[in-house]
Amino acid sequence: MGFLDIIKRWRLAQKGFSLAKKRRVHGESATIQTLEDSLFIKLALYLTFAVASAVLVLKASATATFAGDPFEGMLYGFALALTALAMFHTGHQNLCRRNSRVILVLGGLIGQLLIVRLIMVLADAGSIRESYRFLFVPFALAPMLHGILLGRTVGGFSAVYVSLIGALLVPAGDVMNFLIVSLVCGMVGVLTTDCVRRRVQLIRAGIYVGVVTVLLAIVLGKMGAMSVFGPKSMEHFQIIGTGAGIAFVTALATAMLISGVLPMFEGAFHLTTDISWLELTDLNHKLLKRMQLEAPGTFHHSLVVASLSEAAAEEIGANASMCRVCAYFHDVGKLKKPGYFIENQHDGGENPHDSLTPTMSALIITAHVKDGIDLAVKHKLNPRIIDVIQEHHGDSLVYYFYRKAQEQKKAEMEKVDRRLENPEDLPKVEEKNFRYPGPRPRTKESGIICMADTIESASRTLRKPTPAKIRALIDELVRAKISDGQLDDCPLTLGELAMVKDSFSKTLRSMLHSRIDYQKPPEEKASNGGTRRDSTQGREPEAKTGRLTTAEERSN
Repeated sequence: MGFLDIIKRWRLAQKGFSLAKKRRVHGESATIQTLEDSLFIKLALYLTFAVASAVLVLKASATATFAGDPFEGMLYGFALALTALAMFHTGHQNLCRRNSRVILVLGGLIGQLLIVRLIMVLADAGSIRESYRFLFVPFALAPMLHGILLGRTVGGFSAVYVSLIGALLVPAGDVMNFLIVSLVCGMVGVLTTDCVRRRVQLIRAGIYVGVVTVLLAIVLGKMGAMSVFGPKSMEHFQIIGTGAGIAFVTALATAMLISGVLPMFEGAFHLTTDISWLELTDLNHKLLKRMQLEAPGTFHHSLVVASLSEAAAEEIGANASMCRVCAYFHDVGKLKKPGYFIENQHDGGENPHDSLTPTMSALIITAHVKDGIDLAVKHKLNPRIIDVIQEHHGDSLVYYFYRKAQEQKKAEMEKVDRRLENPEDLPKVEEKNFRYPGPRPRTKESGIICMADTIESASRTLRKPTPAKIRALIDELVRAKISDGQLDDCPLTLGELAMVKDSFSKTLRSMLHSRIDYQKPPEEKASNGGTRRDSTQGREPEAKTGRLTTAEERSN
């Protein structure tokens, strides 16, 4: 870098066009990424799980399995563990790419199997009454935890294999009973926590699991329920009541334990549940409060984008809560220079872009993405939010300033033709200098917010919006995104795109609905000397003050 370049950078920093320091970056360290992707570590985790399962069965007494020889039971445990690994590796390839997810799933299974083994040991030692043995087992622990953190399919996988392997740890006569109770209760736990947004729903799920446990224990005769009308009916009622209490306490304790450890698991494995997303929708966050005061136009724009993207995500089954939270923060980088963005400029005020070259204007506009990442990392926002900040414009073109630069160059070329300018002095207009840094949207939620951001901005330029105009605008802008390749890396299907466009159209129609022009009574018309229109009618979305009000500029 030459001395003149250093002087130019210093002058830009003095004018506020640069942070004059190294930006914060978002991403995991190379060491962590290597550990996450290591095939050797993954194979070691698989082998550890298989061996641990076999050892747990081996340590059980000979009467604890349906196999006559403990070593035979060990082989059964090893075989079931290998089957579980094969199903996990082939059926959940996305999870298997990260070793931390493998640890979470396999570690959860081993943890529950250890609890089952401990309860069986205590029962053999006489510390737990034999009829209550099953009722102390937290059947839904691993399935509920995995279902909440990783999804229903992973929770179902856990319910199946923790039941199959766990059945080898119980007395031979109770294998089928354990298998039925464990499998049914595990599935109930997964299904009742499929879409948990409040912690109270976990307690409700625990109650459901407790009810199912009691009913199955009664039906299977594990609490002497079939003899309640005999000579010892009161004793049997007491057994049932005590057993029901144990089952409910175990199920509720399981739900409360999961509720308590969720934040730790989310932090350790970089996961975010719907509960946490809902908590993040609080608008009292420091950055959002700053936006309300310093960039009110951007704040309002973010609220509308949040409504658009949340409704669209619900239509296609994406994470609606995540879309709302990420939309709140997607333009937080505009806090660095709020006055350079049209939504924060006042009618009749000075437009700072009027005194800048198109290249410099484009540089400031595109810098809000990097500024947003810088602020997000500084305030320790969720990594998924940072991804959306980085991706919500992709590598799209700031078309307004690119076109303005071309027009200026064309005017300068005319001077060259008249020999008023030297062609070597003309600046080059390269398209790459007017594009956002990217990357393009890589998730459904990021793609939805990318489209919602552009559509909301452009919708403000509509005069007298009608359903047809709104739909035509949405179709045009989405088609432009597809043509420019901005959705090439996004997993949205064509069917989902159609549903997203329908949702955008429906939401915008409710926001931009037309109002009836109410007329005054005849006598009031006469007294005022004519008809007066309602003050809300005929108001243009943007006053014609020479500002940058085109759809292209608004979308950037």
